[in-house]
Amino acid sequence: MKINDMLAPPPVELPADPAAGKDQLDAATAFAHPDSPDVWATKAERALDAADSDEDKLTAYAFARTGYHRSLDRLRANGWKGWGPVPYSHEANRPVLRAIAVLALAAQAIGEDAEYDRCRQMLSDADPDSVATLLDK
Repeated sequence: MKINDMLAPPPVELPADPAAGKDQLDAATAFAHPDSPDVWATKAERALDAADSDEDKLTAYAFARTGYHRSLDRLRANGWKGWGPVPYSHEANRPVLRAIAVLALAAQAIGEDAEYDRCRQMLSDADPDSVATLLDK
């Protein structure tokens, strides 16, 4: 990722996700690590993939919204001030970026286009290359 803004803060490189290395990201892991963006992003992705009804889409959206907020908490706790690079190339940043992406997809699934656009822009601001990896598959 190339950074052109000389006034931009340095890239955020998060420590490992609290659930990193867990074999299964299931309900037990969510109870053990409710602060893990990886747990919530995974639950949202699975719920969205399996969604057969509007109710299922809302459940996926709720998981995604939780992951998004846990991601913001994690970013802020590690010096992020609401803007600046969060490179996808740094492995520990990926759960956070996935959580933002799955919120975009879940929002799109329930017809919340403005939220999709906002999350897509947030990903682009964090790491423009992450958009193609996470949303434009």
